[in-house]
Amino acid sequence: MRSMVRDVMTSAVVAVRSDASFKEMVAKMRESRISAFPVIDGSGRVIGVVSEADFLNKEAEQADIQGVLASLLYFRSHAKASGVTADELMTSPAVTAGPDTPVVDAARLMRDRRVKRLPVINATGHLIGIISRTDVLGVFLRPDQDIRREVTVEVIPASGAQGPTRFTVTVTGGIVTLAGRPENDRAGHELAAAIRRVEGVVAVHDQLSYAGEAPR
Repeated sequence: MRSMVRDVMTSAVVAVRSDASFKEMVAKMRESRISAFPVIDGSGRVIGVVSEADFLNKEAEQADIQGVLASLLYFRSHAKASGVTADELMTSPAVTAGPDTPVVDAARLMRDRRVKRLPVINATGHLIGIISRTDVLGVFLRPDQDIRREVTVEVIPASGAQGPTRFTVTVTGGIVTLAGRPENDRAGHELAAAIRRVEGVVAVHDQLSYAGEAPR
């Protein structure tokens, strides 16, 4: 089992047009209680992402170097706020995912690019949803019995092991404990690695008996 982005994404997305004003975006953030949103062009294609950090960065760059207080006062300037638009503030190009992207790959992308959410786009680049860190972490709520079933019925046989009865598998809180004696050390390490990639697995306790060890 591998969840795809389409399985966990939020379809109702708060987005702004590229010409949205500073004030409009701040108001929308407060109203929606979100810290960032995608920026779309006139046809609905994602062209960037604007966040609270982008607002602060923009103001910090333009404020006189007079300390934090001056920057904050400048940030609150209504005159300046009304003259800034989404296309000036946004981070572009946006880091995005497709609906058929595996959730694990989306999680890796968030980690590597240091972003909290990914706009989800279709083949033409149009916005169809958004996925957040919370959505990604939801895969760890997978029931223990489902994880164990996949390990014993799919992963172990696919590994080339002589059979699932060669091993003892228990799963508690997403933590898989694997015991038994593999054919060789390499097969044991590869099996443990394959189990770590199973969706919902938090960790693998490798209790296999390797060469030179007494059977456990």
